[in-house]
Order: sequence, then C-alpha cells, then structure tokens
Amino acid sequence: MTTQTTAHPIGYANAIWKLRYFWLSLVKMDLRTRYRRSFLGIGWSMLHPLAMTAVICTVFHKLFDLDVREFGPSLMAGLCFWSYLSTCTTHGCRCLYQGEPYIRQYPAPMAIYPLRVTLGAGIHFVFALLVVIVLRWGFSGFDNVPALAYLPPALLLLFVFGWGVATVVSFVNVYFPDTEHICEVVLQALFYLTPIVYTPEMLRNRGMDWLLDVNPMANILELVRRPILHGEAPSLYAVALSAGTVFAVGCVATLMLYRFERKVIFQL
Repeated sequence: MTTQTTAHPIGYANAIWKLRYFWLSLVKMDLRTRYRRSFLGIGWSMLHPLAMTAVICTVFHKLFDLDVREFGPSLMAGLCFWSYLSTCTTHGCRCLYQGEPYIRQYPAPMAIYPLRVTLGAGIHFVFALLVVIVLRWGFSGFDNVPALAYLPPALLLLFVFGWGVATVVSFVNVYFPDTEHICEVVLQALFYLTPIVYTPEMLRNRGMDWLLDVNPMANILELVRRPILHGEAPSLYAVALSAGTVFAVGCVATLMLYRFERKVIFQL
C-alpha cells in the first residue's frame, strides 16, 4: 500500500495532526526501548553531555588555561546542539526503513517518520539544555533570565531544521544506501568547523571570523548560546542566516515529500 500526499499543505498538516496519537506513541516506544532496564532512564540525556563537558573542561583548562565558569556552559551547549543535529541526521537516514511495517499497512503521511526522530532527539536536547541553563546560573548568576525569552523561537527554528534534515536524508538514503556513511563523514568535518569544543571568540581572536560567518551551523548555534551564556539577543545576521538556512532545508524537504512520497514504498 502506498502513501497518499495531500495536495493542500493545510490538509497535509491536518492529516498529520489527526494521527498525533500514533506518532506520539512511536516516540514513547523509542524512548522506552532505548532506556529499557536503565536505572537513570532519560537522565542519561543530561548525564552524558555533562560528563563529556567535565572531561573536556579538565583537559582544556590544563592545556589552554581556560576559565571553566565560562567555557563549561559554552561547551555543553555546543555538545547538546551537535548531539541533536547528528541524531536527526543519522537516525533520519534510517527512519523510513524503521517505519516500513507501518508504511505498508496504512497510507499515513510520510512526514511523521522524520517527525518521530526529531521529537525524540528534541526531548533529549531540551533536557540537556535545562542542565546548561542551571550550570550557567551556578557559575555566573541569573542575569540572563530576561534573554531566555529568545530561546522558544530559536528552539522552534532548530526543530524545523532537524525535521527538514531528517526528511531529506531519509528519502536520499532509500535511493542511495551509502547516504548514512556519507553523512557521518560530513558531520565529523562540520563538527571541527563549528565552534563546539572551542568558543567563537577563539576564532575571532585569530582573524577567522569568516569561518563563523559562512557556517550556518555556527549561526544556528548562536541562537541558543548567546541568550544563555551572554544574556543577549542573537545578532540579526545570525537570525537572518539561520532563518534562511531553515527555510531552504524546509523547502527541499517539502519538495522531496511531494515528489517521492508515493514512490518510495517501491524502494523499501
């Protein structure tokens, strides 16, 4: 049985909403499966980046004499962001294969399977981000509270971006099975080109501002980092470039749904 693409976007969104109990149950099932018999459960989503932050901070403090109070929250925010993005990408590659039993039984909108991945990754990201905020409060006080109002729209942009990436790679991977391996290589390269384990200031102090300006990942990360770490609104340049990137990825994802939603079943 093939899926049916609703011609009108509002009708398509309505079809997804009507199946909300289905895809929410898939997300719950993924979380239960991942943390089955685990003592901490979803607490690992907070403990893992916290442990990595502690280890890297210890090493970098010794090597580069960095202030842990400033570097720690910045590093953890970057690690949480990258974990979300890499999960959306790598798990997104497999989401249509993972959902194949359901796809063959019922013609639900294909968009719900990347949505399943994005929601699961988003839940972990939000929990970890709460730890970043608490960490920042513990080190530097509560002066960033007013700026936290910028986080909800930033998280919404990040969610749409994650869904768009997961959607694109899910279809590409069905037709080109090496996509997941290519994505892993690209993500590894982008990890070091994006200020994750180093701060943007380290690049600016060495005259490498251009690397921040042309890297969409760095600008999307700024939408989350700046309100938490500096208590400031993100720069207009970062907002504009991030919004443009998310819009472009969303358009490509929508186009792929329109072109391949009815056909992809024959490739699974």
